[in-house]
Amino acid sequence: MASPAVSEVYVVEASDRSHAVAELWHEVGLPSLEGREVAVKANFNSDDPFPASTHPETLEAIFGQIRDAGARKVRLGERSGMGETRAVLMNRGATGVAERAGAEVVVLDSLPLEEWVAIPASGLHWRRGFLIARLFREADAVVQTCCLKTHRFGGHFSLSMKNLVGIVAEWDVRGDHNYMEELHTSPHQRRMIAEISRFCPCTIAIMDATMGFSTGGPERGQRIEPGVMLASTDRIALDAAGVALLRRYGSTPEVMRGRIFDMDQIARAAKLGIGVTSAQDLRLVALDSESKDLVFDMRRILDGTG
Repeated sequence: MASPAVSEVYVVEASDRSHAVAELWHEVGLPSLEGREVAVKANFNSDDPFPASTHPETLEAIFGQIRDAGARKVRLGERSGMGETRAVLMNRGATGVAERAGAEVVVLDSLPLEEWVAIPASGLHWRRGFLIARLFREADAVVQTCCLKTHRFGGHFSLSMKNLVGIVAEWDVRGDHNYMEELHTSPHQRRMIAEISRFCPCTIAIMDATMGFSTGGPERGQRIEPGVMLASTDRIALDAAGVALLRRYGSTPEVMRGRIFDMDQIARAAKLGIGVTSAQDLRLVALDSESKDLVFDMRRILDGTG
C-alpha cells in the first residue's frame, strides 16, 4: 500500500482513550523520560468542549504515560486565543487533571520577559520574528496533543502545527507589537504557522480524532466521528494524515482542494526540514482491526492527492 516510510503515523480505535493513548505511546517507542523535564502542549484555545478543546480523559491518559515513563517534572503550558487562559483551563477541566497528576500549570500570558525566547525574523515570514515560551524551547521533551478540525480564520486546518500558535506570545512584552494580529492578517499566515515548529522540538504528537470539525473551527463546526487517535514523532506526517482524514469525510474547499503536500502549512514545514516531504515518505499503521478500513481510505487519499 505504500513505499518504505521515513515517518510513521499510528492509528488506533479510541472508544477507550486511556487504552488508545497507551497503545500509541508504546508503538511510537519513545526515548526514556527518566529524570527529565517534560512540557505538554494541549489544545485549550477557547472555553469550548471537545473537539474544540482537548478532552480531559486524553490529557489524563497522557499525563499518566509521562509519569510512568519516569519524568521528574511535568508542566502544562497554554495561552488561549479566544478566552482568558486561566479560566479556560479551569472550566475545561485541565487544571484539575493536572493537579491530580502532579503536573504544574503554566499560564503563558503571565510569563515575564525572561521566560520568553526571541526568535529573529531572518528567513521567516514574521516581520519582527516572534517570542516563544522558553518552557517549550528548552524542555527535555515536548509532548503535544491536538484535535482534528478546520480553521475558518485563515489557517484552513488546525492540527499539530497550528496548535503550537499557543506557545507564541500574543504581544511583544518588550514593546507594543501584536504578534497574533500580524499572524491573522498576514497573507502568509499558514507559512507563519509552519515556521513556529522549527523552533519547538517534538517528542510525540497525539491527535484525538474520536470526533472533529470538518467545517468551521476552531471552536465550533460540523461534527464528524472518526473514532480514532493518531500519533507520530513527525508533525508534518501527522498533519498530512489529519488532512487525509478530513478529506475522507468531506471538508471545506480549502481543505479539499489540491495536493496535500502543496498546502501552505505542510509545504513550508517540509521546506524547513521539520518532517517528511512527500506522501510516499509517510506510512500509516493501523494498530487494530477496527481502524484498518479507515486507514485504507486515508492511504488511498494520500496516494491519490498527497
